[in-house]
Amino acid sequence: MSHLLPRPFLVIATQNPVESEGTYPLPEAQIDRFIIRTTIGYPTADDEVELLSRRMKRASDELPLAPVTDIATFRSLQLLAEHVHVDPSLLEYIVALVQSTRHDRDVEVGSSPRGSLALLKLSRAIAVINGRDFVTPDDVRRIAVPGLAHRLVLSAEAWARRSNPDDIVSRCINQVPTPHWS
Repeated sequence: MSHLLPRPFLVIATQNPVESEGTYPLPEAQIDRFIIRTTIGYPTADDEVELLSRRMKRASDELPLAPVTDIATFRSLQLLAEHVHVDPSLLEYIVALVQSTRHDRDVEVGSSPRGSLALLKLSRAIAVINGRDFVTPDDVRRIAVPGLAHRLVLSAEAWARRSNPDDIVSRCINQVPTPHWS
């Protein structure tokens, strides 16, 4: 049985530390379906004190949330990203970055074409956020690590050395020539 989902529809997944019992890594095919992976990390000591102070002032675990936009505006921003110009040289650059992950010495399985599609979407979104109707090479480089690193399957040797997929994507960014673009 299938169920239609409202648009927009968003899935956010959290990952527990490796040491946590009862958590298992997702299969590669499922991880590849997430467009981006990001890390929030721990707050600074001052921010954590602020978190506690705000909780005490609220006198409740419930946190009042207010929307920052409505569905129509959000959908119009999504559609706006579809009209952001991407120079053909940047399409080639995106593909070269993704393909470089497939040939890296520390990678067993590199990013799939879904990674190329993700970089395209994400770089267009970065352009919209920055008030532009065109993508720059910096947009692609800025989003490559969070858009690609989670798609890599490390070689056994790299995994044993505790290599970081973020570092591997960064290495690919540094090795693939940036297009001369204006």
